[in-house]
Amino acid sequence: MAATDIARQVGEGCRTVPLAGHVGFDSLPDQLVNKSVSQGFCFNILCVGETGLGKSTLMDTLFNTKFEGEPATHTQPGVQLRSNTYDLQESNVGLKLTIVSTVGFGDQINKEDSYKPIVEFIDAQFEAYLQEELKIRRVLHTYHDSRIHVCLYFIAPTGHSLKSLDLVTMKKLDSKVNIIPIIAKADAISKSELTKFKIKITSELVSNGVQIYQFPTDDESVAEINGTMNENEAHCDFVKLREMLIRVNMEDLREQTHTRHYELYRRCKLEEMGFKDTDPDSKPFSLQETYEAKRNEFLGELQKKEEEMRQMFVQRVKEKEAELKEAEKELHEKFDRLKKLHQDEKKKLEDKKKSLDDEVNAFKQRKTAAELLQSQGSQAGGSQTLKRDKEKKNFF
Repeated sequence: MAATDIARQVGEGCRTVPLAGHVGFDSLPDQLVNKSVSQGFCFNILCVGETGLGKSTLMDTLFNTKFEGEPATHTQPGVQLRSNTYDLQESNVGLKLTIVSTVGFGDQINKEDSYKPIVEFIDAQFEAYLQEELKIRRVLHTYHDSRIHVCLYFIAPTGHSLKSLDLVTMKKLDSKVNIIPIIAKADAISKSELTKFKIKITSELVSNGVQIYQFPTDDESVAEINGTMNENEAHCDFVKLREMLIRVNMEDLREQTHTRHYELYRRCKLEEMGFKDTDPDSKPFSLQETYEAKRNEFLGELQKKEEEMRQMFVQRVKEKEAELKEAEKELHEKFDRLKKLHQDEKKKLEDKKKSLDDEVNAFKQRKTAAELLQSQGSQAGGSQTLKRDKEKKNFF
């Protein structure tokens, strides 16, 4: 109801009900706290460092819990990321803690690409969250956020300088995750050497443009402790690490992950997909127009690919038909050659058979003539024998 209407009604003699002095929206922080406590919290830690630097021991000590895990060896063929999630409870606050370890990091002879599995894992968590955001029916309030909130980078206490592996890895990760470098097993070197080592590390990080997590100092309640930690970012003892990581800045690490690192990934990903905030004329870009443009572009590419596939299919069919015709021609030629060869062989056999028949007939004729001559000779011989016998008889 407008103020003029209220005034008019008052002027007409309507009774007014004065508001109480306390409205009640100052209870919003309490409402947020109650809602957050009922939903619970999640926190995801990525531990990067060579085997044997005490990463698992530090996690157990930080959260005063013995986390189960398989011991890592130095014989891994490549870097593998192992993720374990635990449900922790402190007072009435629940925390779903995920610890991701880099098994085999720095153990290979060729360490050039050791950072790639880590980068791919972080991007995969961003991509999973983005896909959930892009769904028509989103359930982000129950979605298990697996994005990495902080990377504890363990540095070997060499006392000299950072290894090239450490510099390259942190440089590849600083735009994707909040990095907090930690000097592992710092009690292995003297305090003077440790001080020099911290100065050397800080100098190398700055000179190589590696961006590490800066603890916020805009809040008066945490400005003093975070200011001190920013001066000693390359190393902190256990008590200070727990203080600034869990008790003071856990929510800021979660917020930085979402508003800085995830937003950078999301923006780059959407730009790759063709989405923009403004058109070339600096006017607001319609999501519907973007969708229609991408859809038309996709359909055009699809039709182009279909036409290319059709042309390729037609070409392959033609090539296959040509191959079949060539094979058929070769078969016909081979058949004709075999047919001619058969006819030639048949003619040779017929000629040979005729020659054999002629020889047989000639042989039979000679045989008949010989038998006739033999018969005639036998008859003549018998007549002469009778004549001689008769002559002998007459003689005696």
